[in-house]
This record gives sequence, C-alpha cells and structure tokens, in this order.
Amino acid sequence: MRRSLLLLAAGLIVAGSTIPELAAAQRRPSDQQRQEQEAAKKKKRDSEWNDIQAPLPQLRNAGPCPYVKVLYDAARYVDFKDNREASSAVAYSGEIQGISAGCQYKDEEPIKVTMEVLFELGRGPEAQSDTKTYRYWVAVTKRNEAVIAKQYFDLPVKFAPGQDRVYATESINQITIPRASMTTSGANFEVLVGFDVTPQMAAFNRDGKRFRLNAGQTVAGNTNENK
Repeated sequence: MRRSLLLLAAGLIVAGSTIPELAAAQRRPSDQQRQEQEAAKKKKRDSEWNDIQAPLPQLRNAGPCPYVKVLYDAARYVDFKDNREASSAVAYSGEIQGISAGCQYKDEEPIKVTMEVLFELGRGPEAQSDTKTYRYWVAVTKRNEAVIAKQYFDLPVKFAPGQDRVYATESINQITIPRASMTTSGANFEVLVGFDVTPQMAAFNRDGKRFRLNAGQTVAGNTNENK
C-alpha cells in the first residue's frame, strides 16, 4: 500500500533411551527433511520479498541519508487476552521484518526520504475475527534528540480461512525534512518506524520476550510456550 507523508521537520532423543539405534537412524532422514523444508521456505520467502530487502534506488546527494530504523520497543505487536502472557492467549501479533529506504537532496533543498516497510502479521487462538486493523507510526527526529514530527497510519489486514499469517508491504513515497542550510547533513536526522503499542506491549518487547506469529498452535503435550 502506497502512502504519501509530508513531515515538517529441546532434543528429540532422551539420554538413556532404550530405542534401538536402527530406529533412531531411521528418524534422521525425517529430521533432515524438516530442516530442508524450513530452509526452502525461508529461501522462498526471501526470494519473494527480495525487493524489500534491497535498498531503494538513490540519487547523488549533498551528503549522507538520514538513519532509518525500527524502534525496538515497538518492533513487535502481541495482543494478549486479559494481558495474560501465554501463547494460548494471543489474539493478534505482528512484526516489522525489514525496511528499505532511499533519499535525495542537494543544495538547500529539503531531504526527501522514500521507504518500504515489510510487515508479518499473525492471528492467534484468541482472535475473534478474520480481519484486523493494525496501527503503526513513522517519526522524524533529530538524531538522539527530540521528535520533530510523527504520523500514524492504519494497516487493515484480512486473514483467509485457515490462514494464521500474512505479509503486507507499505510504501511511503515521500518524507520531506527541511534543512536549516545547505550544510545541514541528513546524518543529523533519524526516521523511526514502529507499531502503535500499549505500555504492556512495549515492556514485553523491551524484555526481549518472543512468541511465534502462530502462537497457540503448538504440538500437544508441549508446555514450553516461549519461543
């Protein structure tokens, strides 16, 4: 989805097992196949979204581009029912998977930044609908200082029957950052992206806790809910 934005500034074999070595050897191909399947899925996804990972075309600039990054505390969205931190209590989840950005400016012209953001969005066992509108923001700051401007965007998502995750790409065509003079470098600024999260979600992210996007759909008997 295109946007225009003007900003003013666990091993499987237990030790001591009596399972014959032949049976164990017979299991190894299936383990290897699973690893190969996971690798193939990752390669396919990386191939499909290669345009997201590659930098956008850049023109000759008067200086370096602003730093573009995801704010760690808002990089993931995990909505727990009743604020209970368990995989079985997840309603919706999301993660910003990557950002590509390019910029241009010259002489005394403002800095113009173009971005593409890749989201991975999930539906958990407590989801009440096959649709969800996620909210995220883009902010421009003076590097390591105060926010100059910040704007929020809505990202509506629909999950197909039986689907627990989707990918979405958001294109922000133009972020315009005025410069005090032609000697003002883009390195003086940062462009930050993040989900609109609650204080509880921010604390969950800050503590480094993680759940799978399809959290709750675990193998029966597996009581380890954290990834």
